[in-house]
Amino acid sequence: MQSSEATKKIILQTNLKGYFFEGLNALNKKSLCPVPESVIFYSSDVLDKFALSQDFFDVTDGKVREKILGMKLLEASQLTREEQKKVYKEVADMSLLVCGYFSESTHNKIVDNQYYSQIGRMAYSHLNSMAPSFLDIPSFYNMFATCFESMTTLMSLLATQNRTGLESNLIFKKVLREEIVTEKEMLVSGMIPALTRKVS
Repeated sequence: MQSSEATKKIILQTNLKGYFFEGLNALNKKSLCPVPESVIFYSSDVLDKFALSQDFFDVTDGKVREKILGMKLLEASQLTREEQKKVYKEVADMSLLVCGYFSESTHNKIVDNQYYSQIGRMAYSHLNSMAPSFLDIPSFYNMFATCFESMTTLMSLLATQNRTGLESNLIFKKVLREEIVTEKEMLVSGMIPALTRKVS
């Protein structure tokens, strides 16, 4: 039999999108360089959309494989305008997820987070030229491309918090691995850049 406390937690989480929005928004409020709330809202929608693994992979002839985002971005120019919008959005959103919530998945890949970050920002910029508004906000996707790095840092912090309960653990792990911690990562996590040596 479940405790009343456990029951309350289940009732409070009405949907995944709301859960992600609350978590990202709470982290954003602690950030020294917060992103607009519309960016948080959009990112929560992306996390909700790709919550099911079948949306994250390509299935060809019964074989499941990762989507090759760089190739999809290159091939998009050969498609119709409507197909291009769909592909640009898919590539951009998936790059956001890979760089953000699943950032640790790139550690054993040939290409790194920087590669996916460039692809994501390019795809959002292309998307903006075709469908610039979101929630009646003009040039929304260009704005999102500008906020891309900050947003992926927030998503990485949320993922780390969900796994460990420590929102700043991501930064500490990078320092322990002697990886570079950017000033933006420090600011987004609400930490003062001057307090660490490993800042680029």
